[in-house]
Amino acid sequence: MRIEAYNQVQQLYSNSRKAVKAPAASTGSRSDQIQISSIGKDFQSAKAAVNASSDVREDVIAPLKAEIASGTYFVSGESFAERMLQKYEESSSLYAQ
Repeated sequence: MRIEAYNQVQQLYSNSRKAVKAPAASTGSRSDQIQISSIGKDFQSAKAAVNASSDVREDVIAPLKAEIASGTYFVSGESFAERMLQKYEESSSLYAQ
């Protein structure tokens, strides 16, 4: 192995590292800025509308609560089983595709 060749490569590498200097940091203050697209603004307004709305639909829940409280709420076992089978068939057909 030739030591002179190694020294020449090392000198070239040292010289090239000295030639490339990092840009000096500006002394003025810079601030970050953000720009939101119109689609992003639409998403924000939709999210705000969803957050402002209630999670519970009282017009649907109130009659059910009253029936449960009075003891008149009844669920047919047959209709419940039919609904479960229907949901199962729907979900299994989605996975079959």
